[in-house]
Amino acid sequence: MNPEEALEELLAELRGRANEASRQAMARYGIDTGSAYGGTSVPQLRAMARRAGRDHGLAAALWDTGVLEARLLATMVDEPAKVTEAQMEAWASDLRSWDLCDQTCTNLFRRTPYAWPKAIEWSTRQEEFVKRAGFVLMAVLAVHDKKAGNVEFTTFLDAIERESADPRNYVRKAVNWALRQIGKRNLELNRAAVERGLRISKRDSKAARWIAADALRELRSDPVLSRLSARKRS
Repeated sequence: MNPEEALEELLAELRGRANEASRQAMARYGIDTGSAYGGTSVPQLRAMARRAGRDHGLAAALWDTGVLEARLLATMVDEPAKVTEAQMEAWASDLRSWDLCDQTCTNLFRRTPYAWPKAIEWSTRQEEFVKRAGFVLMAVLAVHDKKAGNVEFTTFLDAIERESADPRNYVRKAVNWALRQIGKRNLELNRAAVERGLRISKRDSKAARWIAADALRELRSDPVLSRLSARKRS
């Protein structure tokens, strides 16, 4: 099947599941449904991606449709090794919703050679979902990059503290997510994240105080500390 036929087949499947009730439910969760069909779940998209296979050209064509579900699918079929910095910038500038932001970072961007520098760079940007993407990258790298050392994550903690006063909901939630995930990586980073959380809690900012209180509640909890202690012993 040529790329044009593959694209049309995938779009036809997405259109076939289009559902207005599903679109309305998505909107209630803060998802931008202006370009969404509705009716296709993330597990269904993953099944479609497995059938399609990895294909950088198909991913670009899916993204260019502007359809939410097609763009989600693009993040699942693209080939990370072929993703350029220019593509990351272009796709990041298209982000208009937290779900597409998070899936793009989790499925694709974290696997590229640019993930670490973009996390820092985007954390300073003013566009809400580009900035969110920076902190989402920090969170997912903390979970998935098993080879990274503690020093790299300390740099992320600097960015988290610096940007913790941003009052925008989707930014502050991502900052909080990054702080929590870094603090759950190991005992040393847990201590570092708790220290940063305490410093953030003293900032004259409602957003910063919320980020700190929520993160500290989890990072100092018995289940988290017990799990990290057991991991260190093993």
